[in-house]
Amino acid sequence: MGLIISTANMKGGVGKTTLTVNLAASLVKDFGKKVLVVDLDNQISATLSLMSPQDFSKRRRDKRTLRHLVNKAIKPDIKLSIPIADVINPYICSVKGLDLLPGDLDLYDEFLVSEMLYEKAVRAGSSNFEQIWIDFERDLVRNILKPVVKDYDFIILDCAPGYNLLTRSGLLASDFYVLPARPEPLSVIGIQLLERRIAQQKEVHRNHSDVKIQMLGIVFTMSTNLLTGRYYNQVMRRVNEDYSATKLFKTRIPVDVNVSKAVDTFMPVVLCNPQSPGGKAFTQLTQEFLQKISVVSNMKQNPAKIDFGE
Repeated sequence: MGLIISTANMKGGVGKTTLTVNLAASLVKDFGKKVLVVDLDNQISATLSLMSPQDFSKRRRDKRTLRHLVNKAIKPDIKLSIPIADVINPYICSVKGLDLLPGDLDLYDEFLVSEMLYEKAVRAGSSNFEQIWIDFERDLVRNILKPVVKDYDFIILDCAPGYNLLTRSGLLASDFYVLPARPEPLSVIGIQLLERRIAQQKEVHRNHSDVKIQMLGIVFTMSTNLLTGRYYNQVMRRVNEDYSATKLFKTRIPVDVNVSKAVDTFMPVVLCNPQSPGGKAFTQLTQEFLQKISVVSNMKQNPAKIDFGE
């Protein structure tokens, strides 16, 4: 069974999508893994980082996006039923083993979700609407991915900023999450807010053994040599006070114009310009990512004592 990894931060603009697509591409190209990228953000940044707008428009017209899988979960009796294997776009960027489950501009209708849950509560004769909502939230993304989890080494979820339904459900379906952040106060606050929300969710689902999400680590992106002095040191001191060194990736992603230019090619920088500073950093980060995963694999028999740095 593949591992499901979420990349998430309550704050946007921290390099979350760039981290997602480059981590996925490097896992395939440099380390021979098979990876599925799932775009849970209706900004579709991950989708448009891996395919052209024209290709996306065609898949949207053909009803081959995540939206239709979510709609099927909300309305099981819907006539249109497309298996996830037909929605997944294989050989992304012409790379064997790198697949994409494209997102959509409209992933779900909140009114339809509420209506479905209400009807479900009525049919069950239950007055505990909250519990029905909690169960749906826990199982939504998990059930969508269930048919293909065994086909991949990693499924990486690009979660939307904030904490909407799909972000919550994606995190609950994940084995681990990675927190991208910029070395600045607001980004650090985004980390703290997400950590608090996840702790609350784990408490709500404490009786469900399949909810096992753990933080794999924090990745600092858009780092630059200019970030020095008292201001930068204050931010990093705050992070080091809140998190052990084992929760911080040693590799930091530098500011590199090549990373931005790669978006215009609809390819991650590790594919179109692997020798650039950004390309090299993402490859190094991926190696560190696999090392952390390896530690987990070697300590499966005693998961309560997992320490990612030892």
